[in-house]
Amino acid sequence: MRRLLTWLLVTVGIGALVRRLKRRREPALVEPTRPPAAGDDPADELRRKLAESRGEDEALETPEPPEETVADRRADVHEQGRAALDEMRDSDES
Repeated sequence: MRRLLTWLLVTVGIGALVRRLKRRREPALVEPTRPPAAGDDPADELRRKLAESRGEDEALETPEPPEETVADRRADVHEQGRAALDEMRDSDES
């Protein structure tokens, strides 16, 4: 029984050692990032992009408000609904 346990532990240890050595040999999946140059500040670049995008938003024209008011549109919808109801009533009576 002791021999079996010893063999089992040795086998597990060798397997762990082999896996560890394989990991060391594999190249890194993530490419290392280049350090920013002294004059190349990422925050300044983001500020510049933000300023450009804000400038584009201001350049867009605001849409003209619709000529009809909400009350006018509501009245039109009610009128269409009443016309449809009258048409349905007329077809039932025929």
